[in-house]
Amino acid sequence: MFSKLASLAAASYLCAGAIAQRTLEYAIPPEEALALSQVVEEDPPTFSIAKDHESPPYDLIYRVPLPIPPLKQPKQVVTNPVTGKDILYFEIEERLFQKQIFPNLLPTTLVGYDGITPGPTIMVPRGTEAVVRFVNNAQRETSVHLHGSPSRAPFDGWAADTTNPGEYKDYYYPNFESARLLWYHDHALGITAENAYFGLAAAYILTDPAEDVLGLPSGYGEFDIPIILAAKFYNQNGTLESQLQEDTSTWGDIIHVNGQPWPFMDVQPRKYRFRVLNTGISRNYALYFARSSNTEAQLPFQVIASDSGLLDSPQTVDTLFIAVAERYEVVFDFAPFAGQQIELRNLDDVGGFGVDDDFENTDKVLRFNVAADPVDDPSTVPAQLRAVPFPPETQGIDHHFEFHRQHGMWLINGVGFEDVANRVLANVPRGTVEIWELENKSGGWTHPIHVHLVDFRVISRTGGKRGVEPYEEHGLKDVVWLAVGETVRVEAHYEPWTGLYMFHCHNLIHEDQDMMAAFNVTMLQNFGYNETTDFSDPEDDRWDAEPFDLADFRAGAGIFTPEAIEAKIQMLALEQPYSELDAVQAALDEFWEGKDIGDPNAALEKREAAPEPCPKTSPIPRYRRFVL
Repeated sequence: MFSKLASLAAASYLCAGAIAQRTLEYAIPPEEALALSQVVEEDPPTFSIAKDHESPPYDLIYRVPLPIPPLKQPKQVVTNPVTGKDILYFEIEERLFQKQIFPNLLPTTLVGYDGITPGPTIMVPRGTEAVVRFVNNAQRETSVHLHGSPSRAPFDGWAADTTNPGEYKDYYYPNFESARLLWYHDHALGITAENAYFGLAAAYILTDPAEDVLGLPSGYGEFDIPIILAAKFYNQNGTLESQLQEDTSTWGDIIHVNGQPWPFMDVQPRKYRFRVLNTGISRNYALYFARSSNTEAQLPFQVIASDSGLLDSPQTVDTLFIAVAERYEVVFDFAPFAGQQIELRNLDDVGGFGVDDDFENTDKVLRFNVAADPVDDPSTVPAQLRAVPFPPETQGIDHHFEFHRQHGMWLINGVGFEDVANRVLANVPRGTVEIWELENKSGGWTHPIHVHLVDFRVISRTGGKRGVEPYEEHGLKDVVWLAVGETVRVEAHYEPWTGLYMFHCHNLIHEDQDMMAAFNVTMLQNFGYNETTDFSDPEDDRWDAEPFDLADFRAGAGIFTPEAIEAKIQMLALEQPYSELDAVQAALDEFWEGKDIGDPNAALEKREAAPEPCPKTSPIPRYRRFVL
C-alpha cells in the first residue's frame, strides 16, 4: 500500500519513461560536511595472488541435481482481533546439522533454519500478516532480518536485538508491500557474516493476484525456480572454513546454488522464471546464459523484477550484475535450445567492475539440460508489467555517505555502528522524500549498500565505468552496488513508520567490522493521528526474546500449545503494529497536502546547506538510546 503522493508520482514517472534529468542542490548538514572532510581512505592492496582453488578439488560439477528449498507451511492461523483478518503463524528452529559436500571427506557442521540451508521458503499472500517464531536452538546469538520488508523497528532485526541460545522471538511482519522476493537472514551484531555463511539465510516470497494474472511462468519449483547463490571456502578435510578472522572479504571458490555446488537442472523447452538471490557474504556476480558448446557467446534474457518487485517493463539484456543481497527475477526461454545444454555462468572480475578474486571454477554456476521434445508453453511476458510506485521527486541532496576503510576499520563518514554515541547519521522527518548520495572512492573495494525500511529509486551513477543499469532504472530497490570508484544517488520516501533503522554495506565482512550506521525516521509535530503503540525503539524490551523450554518445544507444550500461541499473537495484534496503516497513510497525505506535492521536504524548515569550505563546528551530535 502506498500513499496518494507516491501514486501520483508513479504516474508522472511512467509518462516520462526514463529517469528525469534534474539539477540537484546539496543541502547536507554542516556536521556531516565536517565529518566528510576528515575521512581518510586507506590504500587497497596493489595485487592479489591468483589461485586455482583453496578448497579441496570438487569433482561433481554439473553432476548433482538442483535442490529446491521446501515451502514452509504455517503451523496455525490466528484471527486478528482488530481487523478480523488472518495472521499466519510459522515456527522455525535455528539448529545445527551436518551436510556432506565432498563425497570422500568429512561432513561439515552447519546451522540452518529448520536444520537446512537455504532454509525453507516462506510464501505469503500480499495483505496477510505473519508472525514467525524463531527458536534459537543453536550455539550463537542470532537476530533475524526480513530483508525487503517495511517491518516495525523491533521486528526488523536490529543488530543489537539478539536472541540467545535457549530463547525465542516472535517477529511480526506486515506483508502489505508489492509482490516480491524477500529473504530472511541473520543480522546479529559482529557475527552476521559467520551466521549467514554457515547457513542462516532463506527466501520469503510475497504473492499477489495482480501479478498472477500476467501469465508469467509459474509454479514454485516447477517453472518458477529460486536460484539462491552463495560462495564458500572449505578446509582440506571437507568442513566449512570459519571466517571469524577475515577482515576484508570472503570470495569463496565453491559456488553453491540452493545449497548445492554447481548443480544441474533438467528443463523443458519453454520459458522459466528464475528468482535469483545472492546470499553470499562477499562475492558479486556478472551472470549470463550461454550454450555449453560455446560458453563465450552470451544469450539474451529478460529481467522482469528487482529487489522490490516487478519492473514497469521487461528489460532484455545479456549480462546481469548482482551484488550481495540483491535480488533479480529473470525469464529465459529454452524453446530455441531443445536438446541442448545451457549454462548460467559468471564473468571474471564481475565483468570488469569488481575486485573479487576468481578461481578455477568461479566462472561456472549452473547447467540446464534442455529436453528435446517440444511442449506447450502457456506462459508469456507482457510488454508492461505494472505501474511502479516511484517516490515523488525532490530537488536536494540531503545526505552524502562515504563508505571507506580507515585505520583498518570499515566505516561510513568515519563512524561505525559500535560507536553508539555517533551512529545515527540521519534524522528524516516521517513522510519526506530524501536523496542520499552514496560514494565509494576506492579503487580496491566495492560495497553493496542496503537501506532498511524503504524501497528506493537509483537515479544516477557516476565516477566509474557505467551508468544506471536498465533493470535498476525501471524498478525499485533496497540494495545498490557501489563498484570501484562509483557514486550513486538514491531517492526514497521515508514512510509510513517512525523509528530507528540501519543502513550498511552488505559485504558482511565489512558490516561486521562496523560499516553500518543508523537513521531515525522522526515524528512530525502536529501530526493528525496518534497510533496505539509507539514502535520506534528497536531495543524496546517489550518485544525482547524470551526463554523457552526445549522439552516444551519438542512436545508442543507450554508456550507452544495452540492456545498459548493464539493468546500471544492476539496480544501482539492488539498493539496494532500494522492495522493502523490506512489511517497513518491518510494522516500523512493530509499533513503534506498543499505543501508542494513534488517536494514534500519543502514543507519543513530548511536546513542550512554547508558552505564551502566547511566551517569548524561541534562534533556530530551525541546519540543515546532513547526511552519511550
